[in-house]
Amino acid sequence: MMRSLRLALLVAFAAALVGTSAGAETKLPNIVIFMTDDQGYADVGVFGAKGFTTPNLDRMAHEGRIFTDFHSSQPVCSASRTGLLTGCYPNRIGINGALGPNSKIGISDQEMTLAQLVKQKGYATAIYGKWHLGDRPQFLPTRHGFDEYFGIPYSNDMWPNHPEAKQGTYPPLPIYENETPTHVGVTHADQEQLTTWYAEHAVSFIERHKDQPFFLYVATNSPHVPLHVSDKFRGKSARGLYGDVIEEIDWAMGQILEALKKNGLDDNTLVLFTSDNGPWLSYGNHAGSAGPLREGKGTNFDGGHREPFIVRWPGKIPADTVWPGPAMAIDIFPTIARLTGAKLPDHKIDGLDIWPLFTGEPGAKNPHECYYLYYDVNALQAVRAGDWKLFFPHTTRTMNGQTPGHDGIPGKYKPLHVGHELYNLSDDIGETKDVAAENPEIVKQLEALAEKARADMGDALTHRVGSGSREPGRWTPPAQ
Repeated sequence: MMRSLRLALLVAFAAALVGTSAGAETKLPNIVIFMTDDQGYADVGVFGAKGFTTPNLDRMAHEGRIFTDFHSSQPVCSASRTGLLTGCYPNRIGINGALGPNSKIGISDQEMTLAQLVKQKGYATAIYGKWHLGDRPQFLPTRHGFDEYFGIPYSNDMWPNHPEAKQGTYPPLPIYENETPTHVGVTHADQEQLTTWYAEHAVSFIERHKDQPFFLYVATNSPHVPLHVSDKFRGKSARGLYGDVIEEIDWAMGQILEALKKNGLDDNTLVLFTSDNGPWLSYGNHAGSAGPLREGKGTNFDGGHREPFIVRWPGKIPADTVWPGPAMAIDIFPTIARLTGAKLPDHKIDGLDIWPLFTGEPGAKNPHECYYLYYDVNALQAVRAGDWKLFFPHTTRTMNGQTPGHDGIPGKYKPLHVGHELYNLSDDIGETKDVAAENPEIVKQLEALAEKARADMGDALTHRVGSGSREPGRWTPPAQ
């Protein structure tokens, strides 16, 4: 009898161990992505900010890992958000530029968003902030995997108060709650509260879903112009209104980090911070800084798309460390698929799993052969492979030599003609010295890589149509 009892106890104990192990294996991580709008590479303390402080982001960096060579998928709003949320080059799926109100195109029902990816594993999902992948009902976040949505559907300057638009160009700016515009005709006073409202919604979401895995996407419309800040931070920084806005963004990040800690979720939550593209330099004192990088938003020089990027997950990501090599926002999608065990879509995506770069795995390397830098309507303007970046002839814009904007009124860009130029970013981060003539073999290698992209996704500069491009979603008017 004693022997049978001991055997039964051993079996029960083993079963308990298996159950504990299985429970640990199936505990899915929470995911938080915080994305700002038009924040420059040097607009975070640990990336070289001047005139304002970002204590919460700096703490997040010291508790996690920073990437000093991280890139958005394109240097403009809708396209860059598409790359983050689908893991695809945005031009592959037909999203270019910045979609305006009542756009007839948007995110296709055939694409899979990050929210839909993790929905496979039972995640609660929410977006608070700017969407910008189409404002028709079929394009809204709640039709693409998000349980909750609060925010504006496109950029905050797409409103009747735009400083350069003719009267009637833009309709009143709405705020959406899920699929309903609950407030139409956003005012300056409303814009002053948006960052606070996004933070409050985010904290509430964390508290309501602390007992299940969740994906939280906070996408502030700031520091995109027109700049607005609440009374909490107005006049607080030495950098003026722009610095005040960044300090309020930092506060919002701090509110989210504190909510995770308060609810005991710190050790099971991956938190990512970045921006959608570089600073809008024509706005002068209302624009951010790309630091040592060349140019800003709207160009494929690094100032247009190299962004501050911070990853934090205590116990999983090594604290106070740096990944100095390249990575891109398209890689977040497959990395999250790996972490959650979710199945990738059947169609092609362009991102690759970079979890080893997050964790600092010894010998880890970026898995990409190269990154393709498109802009405008499917124009392949450059290729980045390792430290090398090859430009193809095109016309872009610059503020060099121009009168900068002031207090919300933009200056005027002038055209900049870019040739067949090669830069070595390892010793020329500012892209100042064209070394194509001295490196013909490198040029040849990067040209061959570009040909792969042209065959696959096309290229407006060389009048190529790609075989792997897909159509965007197209608005279907309701039946009469």
